[in-house]
Amino acid sequence: MSKGFLSDRALTFTPSVIQETSRLAERCGAINLAEGFPDFAAPSLLKEEAIKAIIEDLNQYRHVPQLCELIAKRFSARHGSVHPPLQIDPATEVVITCGQTEAMAAAVLAVVNPGDEVVLFNPTYETYPANVAMAGGVVRHCQLYPPNWSFREEELLAAVGPRCKAIVVNSPHNPTGKVFTDAELAIIARVCTSENLLALTDEVYEDLTYDDVEHRSLASFPGMRERTVVTSSLSKTFSVTGWRIGWAIAPPDIASAISNLHVKLTDSAPAPFQEAAVSALQSDVSYYRQLRQEYQERRDLVCDALEGEEFEIETRPKGGFFVFARIPERFRHGCDDVSFVSTLIEEAGVAIVPGSIFFHSPSPRASVTGGSAVANGTRTAGPGDDGSPHLTGHASVDEIINENQDYCSTLSTDYSKEYVRVAICKKKETLKAAISELQHYFDNTD
Repeated sequence: MSKGFLSDRALTFTPSVIQETSRLAERCGAINLAEGFPDFAAPSLLKEEAIKAIIEDLNQYRHVPQLCELIAKRFSARHGSVHPPLQIDPATEVVITCGQTEAMAAAVLAVVNPGDEVVLFNPTYETYPANVAMAGGVVRHCQLYPPNWSFREEELLAAVGPRCKAIVVNSPHNPTGKVFTDAELAIIARVCTSENLLALTDEVYEDLTYDDVEHRSLASFPGMRERTVVTSSLSKTFSVTGWRIGWAIAPPDIASAISNLHVKLTDSAPAPFQEAAVSALQSDVSYYRQLRQEYQERRDLVCDALEGEEFEIETRPKGGFFVFARIPERFRHGCDDVSFVSTLIEEAGVAIVPGSIFFHSPSPRASVTGGSAVANGTRTAGPGDDGSPHLTGHASVDEIINENQDYCSTLSTDYSKEYVRVAICKKKETLKAAISELQHYFDNTD
């Protein structure tokens, strides 16, 4: 009976498949490589600072200016080679939120009107379409193609209609582990500036990049400083996903709107954890170096094991918490990703996530075509007036386009049901135990 009181909007939302998979794993006693939270301890200093803040009764609604100052300083320092330098005003351009999830939701609510369109790269993390729906917006998709999960400029432009307001960019990318290249970011920047669009970025994995790949924010590109909302958090870098300390960096008017929405939604991020975040963001560079090294070792451990069981990993993730792998060929016939994952949980005792939940539109193999010009012939991938790179002369882009075209021609029509996401953000003992269970299962499966 109470269901009749629900709003039409509420009825469109379903439980998170990722969280449901985690709960199923818990009920079945399976090893959880589904949800992206570490099972190892957060740094001792952070916990000590949080305890200290609680003991000192810093337990009420709280705004910590020093935290905003450190976020601004850290962001500017990361992009110190940019000219002119990225100077962030911590008082007017930084907003503390309850995690990156709230920062992105508030950013979407701050800029999207009913009927406005927002472009998402597909596959995409599950919360972004929900954010757009809550604002009354309309999602348009731009496909990312394996094996490198790159996009085509003409398809991005085709997704941008007259009512388009923003493009969401998640790099390092969940679920694929892709780090968008400078050339790809330059394309997005040029589309945003030429079409007068905003960019909403999720940079929560900014400190977790591998193989000497460096993260770069879209906000650092020419013309993007004043049209980018950057969101990130403490959660991934410092293994405190439950603390809910996130932030948005945005132009003053947008930052003010995000702040107003944040106050109406949650009022304040947890006060003791804001205090602890001040210490966290002053960590020595050696902390980040060790963090990347340890995560790269976890990535290689998991990738080696999956490849040993005939999973296909077209490109090892360059960042983030996850490996996005193609199901072994012998299991693809008569078995999609959902049933495959269910079987692994129940029979192998290991929980991972079906990849199809990240694909929110068809995976159109046929649309991968040669050339770098836009379909109408009026726009090319040449140099922009803003000084962005000359993309047609960037060998890696041309090579990626050709490689993706050749690879996609070998895939099934709907390859979205052939992938699974595996979390690497666990103790090595946990990962090794999961690998052992999977090996035992596959050794005894025809």
